[in-house]
Amino acid sequence: MKVTVSIIKADIGGLPGHAWVHPKILEFAAERLREEQKRGLIIDYFVYNAGDDMSLLMTHTKGENNPDIHGLAWSIFKEATENIAKKVKLYGAGQDLLKDTFSGNIRGLGPQVAEMEFEERPSEPLVVFAADKTEPGAFNLPFYRIFADPFNTAGLVIDPSMHQGFRFEILDVYEGKVYLLDAPENSYDILGLIGTPGRYIIRRIYRRSDLTQASVTSVERLNLIAGRYVGKDDPVAMVRAQHGLPAVGEILEAFAYPHLVEGWMRGSHVGPLMPAKMISIDMEKRIALGPKMTRFDGPPKVIALGFQLHDGYLEGPVDLFDDPAFDYSRQLAAQITDYIRRMGPVMPHRLPPEEMEYTTLPQILSKLKPIPVDEYEKNRLQYIQFLTSQASQQTTGQTTGSGHD
Repeated sequence: MKVTVSIIKADIGGLPGHAWVHPKILEFAAERLREEQKRGLIIDYFVYNAGDDMSLLMTHTKGENNPDIHGLAWSIFKEATENIAKKVKLYGAGQDLLKDTFSGNIRGLGPQVAEMEFEERPSEPLVVFAADKTEPGAFNLPFYRIFADPFNTAGLVIDPSMHQGFRFEILDVYEGKVYLLDAPENSYDILGLIGTPGRYIIRRIYRRSDLTQASVTSVERLNLIAGRYVGKDDPVAMVRAQHGLPAVGEILEAFAYPHLVEGWMRGSHVGPLMPAKMISIDMEKRIALGPKMTRFDGPPKVIALGFQLHDGYLEGPVDLFDDPAFDYSRQLAAQITDYIRRMGPVMPHRLPPEEMEYTTLPQILSKLKPIPVDEYEKNRLQYIQFLTSQASQQTTGQTTGSGHD
C-alpha cells in the first residue's frame, strides 16, 4: 500500500499581531480532522504551529494533489477564519487565503503545500519542518548540506546505499522552469542556483541509486500569486530518514548553524534561522503549540517534529530541537540578531531592491519626485532655494495652526 503524507499550512490570523496562533484554532482544526479520520477520508493527522502559521499534517491513500484532501484543508482554514479568527479580530484574519473559492486544488490559493506518496519501508522515520517569517528558499542551504555535504552527512561517505549521491529538483519560481542536477557531480551548479534562494528553490530530492524520494519542500511564493506583499511565505517540508537515507541526526545537524534568511519584520529583513523548541505537545488532542515570534516579529524560526510512520499512522511526535545540544545554536542566533538589528533600515539587514518591490516601501517611494540629474545641475541653486522656501512655509503653517488649537 502506498501512503501519502500531506502538509498544508496557512496563516489565518495572529495573536497578537504576527506573534502566535490562537490555541482555539489548533483545537478546531484537530477536531475537524478527527471527524474526517472517523469517516475514513484520512488515516491519521497532527496539528501544530510555528509562530502565526498553522500546519495540518495528514496521512491518507488518496495520492498527491487530491481534491478531497486539499478541499478538507481549505474548508478548515475558511471555517476557522470565519468562526474564530474574525470573531475575536485576530490580526490578518485569513491573510493567506488569497482566493474566495476552492477549485479542486489548494495550490496557488495561498497556503503552502508539501506532499509525498511512497511505500512504507520496514521502518519509516519522518521529520517534518515548519518555518515562520521566511521564504521557501530558507531550506536550500540546510537541505544541500543534508544531501550533498559529507562534512555534515557522514553517510555520503560510509553508507554504500548513499554513496552514489542524490538528485536535486530545483524550481525557478520566476520563470517556471525545473532543473534536475546530481550531486556530487553537479554540486557547483546546484550551489550556483540555490545561492539565490528567492528564485531557485530545492523542491524535491531523490536517492540516485533507485530514485527513492527523500524530501519535499513547499515552494509557493505569496507575492508572485498576489502581486503584492501579503505576508512572507513561511514554508513547510518533510524528510524521510535512515535505511539508505540521511540519519535523523544528520538531518538535524544541518540546522545547528543559524544561517541568514530573508523575511523577518514585514518580510523586509535578513536574519538568522533559529532552531526553536515547541512550547507544549498534547498527544491526546494531537496538537503541538509552537514557538512565538517576538523580537522584531522574530527572529525567523524553524521547528522539527519527528514521527515513526506505520501503516499510515503517525507515532509521535518528538520535538527534535528540544535538546541542550541546540542551545548554543539558539544563543548564536540571538547574538546574530543583536548584531544585525543594529543596522536598522540599511542593507544587508534590509532586503535588496528587487525583493522590496513586493513590500509596502514602493508606496512610500512613489510619493517622492526625483529631478533629472542634467536639469538639476543646470538649476541646482534654484531647486535648493525652492525646497528651503517650501520647508519654511510648512513650518510657519504648523506654528500658526498650533496657535489656534
